[in-house]
Amino acid sequence: MIVGAGVAGLAAAWWLDKVGWRSLVVERAPGLRQNGYMLGLSGPGFETVGRMGLLDKLEAASYRIDENVYRDSSGRELLRLRYRDFIRDLPYLAIRRNDLVQALAESLSDTAEIRFGETVTGFEDKGTHVDVALECGETVKADLLIGADGFRSYTRQTLFGPDGDCLQPLGYYFSVYDVDAPKQFETDFVSYAEPGHLAEYYALHDGRLAAMHVWRDPRSGLERSDDKATLLKSISVGSHPQVRALLDQADGAGDPIIVDSLTMIDLPRWSKGRVLLLGDAAHCLTLVSGQGAGMALASAEMLGEALRVSDDPVTALGRHEARLRPIIGRLQARSRKMAAIFIPQSPFAFHLRNFVMRNMPRAWLGRYFSSAIRAEIELVRMR
Repeated sequence: MIVGAGVAGLAAAWWLDKVGWRSLVVERAPGLRQNGYMLGLSGPGFETVGRMGLLDKLEAASYRIDENVYRDSSGRELLRLRYRDFIRDLPYLAIRRNDLVQALAESLSDTAEIRFGETVTGFEDKGTHVDVALECGETVKADLLIGADGFRSYTRQTLFGPDGDCLQPLGYYFSVYDVDAPKQFETDFVSYAEPGHLAEYYALHDGRLAAMHVWRDPRSGLERSDDKATLLKSISVGSHPQVRALLDQADGAGDPIIVDSLTMIDLPRWSKGRVLLLGDAAHCLTLVSGQGAGMALASAEMLGEALRVSDDPVTALGRHEARLRPIIGRLQARSRKMAAIFIPQSPFAFHLRNFVMRNMPRAWLGRYFSSAIRAEIELVRMR
């Protein structure tokens, strides 16, 4: 039984099928999530989708993003970042999260069933199996329960109790939505940056834009705001007119706007008995890491391998965690460091960061990022 039809849950169903398991995936949404931010797939996650035979399908749905143009709130160009300066000769795909999820769902075999509009209301580990109660009234007897239900995981809270200290806010919120592209939008990827706030826009294949805002904010609970458009407008009051116009457009069209915090999960263990947390439910890396979806894919592959070589699921879960934890620890440490400089809060820090980025040799940046990705690949292979 897998809770959540996102990247981690669907990848787990795919890899478990390869080692002889039959999976039931339950998803509370009425269908696959259609909105999602743009993500870069490189490193261990890229290698995993290659072994899944999904590269051709994902490449067909991917986006070519040569450079990111940064502008300030007055429209002046701050800098241009070319992706190849960062990833150099490493394989890389820029793809929307929903396109990745769609490809995973379409690749599942008949041994995996997805039930939409269904939720888990409780579970009990019996030692030899897990009894999982569904909202429809059915109780499913499962050999293994996998909670892949996101960083606000019901499975995690039921397994380990209230989240408490395991939630580690990085001090940011993010918001994503789609909106029709204005006629004057002439670049594939533009960012409007200002102290404490970044608004990014990616050109999609259908004449629309994928918008993402990230901003520093010490307040808690903003994701529960009833009027997310008004919240974003208050954050963007001093932003470039294009940012405010696109927000008004999205609000007027009634386009869904998602708001949530950038919060890492830090748990001393990811499983208990026959219940396992996977992906964001276990160790949310946030978009600061650049490897959240990739590690969800890679960890699902590791789980399949652990179950393949062990007759005891509980032993397999321990082996999976022992292999994965050093990699996740490295990525979480990097995310904490990056978060401190991700979006400078003060005008002085903002201008200093831009000056450094403009004048730093691109070869230095390229070596830093490409060596980090290569190290993650090697760490996965070694373990």
